[in-house]
Amino acid sequence: GSTERATVTALFDYEGLERVETERAEPGDIIAVAGMEGIGLGESLSRAEDPVPLEPLHVDEPTLSMEFRINDGPMSGLEGQYVTSRQLRERLLKESEDNLAIDVEETDSADRFIVSGRGELQMAILIEQMRREGYELCVGRPQVITRRIDGEKCEPYERAFADIPEEHTGVVVEKMGERKGVMVGMTNHGTGRVRIEFEVPSRGLIGYRTEFLTDTKGAGLLTHRFDEFRPWAGEIPGRTTGAIVADRRGQATGYAAMGLQDRGTLFVGPGDEVYEGMVIGENNREQNLDVNITKEKQLTNMRAASADVLERLAPPRDLSLEEAIEFLADDELIEVTPETFRLRKRHLTPDARHKAAA
Repeated sequence: GSTERATVTALFDYEGLERVETERAEPGDIIAVAGMEGIGLGESLSRAEDPVPLEPLHVDEPTLSMEFRINDGPMSGLEGQYVTSRQLRERLLKESEDNLAIDVEETDSADRFIVSGRGELQMAILIEQMRREGYELCVGRPQVITRRIDGEKCEPYERAFADIPEEHTGVVVEKMGERKGVMVGMTNHGTGRVRIEFEVPSRGLIGYRTEFLTDTKGAGLLTHRFDEFRPWAGEIPGRTTGAIVADRRGQATGYAAMGLQDRGTLFVGPGDEVYEGMVIGENNREQNLDVNITKEKQLTNMRAASADVLERLAPPRDLSLEEAIEFLADDELIEVTPETFRLRKRHLTPDARHKAAA
C-alpha cells in the first residue's frame, strides 16, 4: 500500500455520548482525530518515523442487493423532508463511505440506485435510519448477487445455525429443505433444545426469518454467515399468494373491508388513505385482485349500524418493515416515509402492469 504524511490537529475521546478533546489516548480507547482528509476504513494511523501498518479489516462480501429509488407515488412529498434524487444519492454515498459492508451503485437512471449488503436485516436497519432522518424513498425486493465462475452461474451460500426447541426439529428441517438447504450437523444439548447446522443458498433465507419464528413459536434462534459461492441451486418456491390491490384513491371504508375479509388478509383499516396500485392485503389465491376498498354502503331503510360493522371486522395485519421486505414480490415496492410505509405495485395502473408483464 501507499503512505501519506499528515498532521493531527486535534484528538478527541468519548465520555459517555459526549466527544471531549484530549491530549492522550490509551490502548482500547475509541477516538476521533481532526486534520486529515480522505481516510478510509481499514487504513492505519502511525508515527511518521516508524510506521507499522495494522492488518487490514476483512469484511464479508455483499450477498444481496436492493433497489433504492425516489418515491414517485401519488402521496410523494406529503410526509418526508428529503424527497429528491440528489438528496437520496448524497445520503447513500455517505453511507457507503461510513459503512464498509454497504456498496452503492449508480444506474443509468438518476433516481434509482442499487444498494448491496450482507442481508435483509442490514438493509432494514439502513432503511429505518433513513426513515427516521426524514427521507422518503421506495425499495424493491432483495436480490442475491450472482457470479460466473468457470462459465457456470454461481450464487452465495450461507452457513446457517438454528437453535430451537427439540419438538420443532422436523418442521425446521423440512422448511430448510424446501429452500435448498442441507443439514450438515446437529447437536443435542440435553436441555430440550437442539442446534442444527445447514448449508443453504442466501436466497433461500430471504423471507424465512418470520416463518421460522412462527414455526418455532418465537423460541428459535437463527443466525447465519457467508460461506462461499456455489453453482446455482435451481428454483426456490417464493410467495404462493397474490396481492389485494386498490383500484382507486380514497379512504378505506369498513363496509368495503367487510366484503373483502373472506378474500384474504387486509393491511389497511377503515379511514386509511389508499391509492390506485397500492397493495392493501394478501389474497388467499395466487392471482392479484384489484378491488375498490373505498366503496360506501348505499343508504337504505334497513342498515346495520357502523359500530356493528366494525365489531365484526377483523383488525388489519400490521406488517413490520422486515415482514414487508419478506412479503415483497418482484413487481412490488415498499414506499417508506417518516410516518409510515406502504406496499405498492411497481406499476400503479392495470394497463402499465399488463404491458410490463408482456
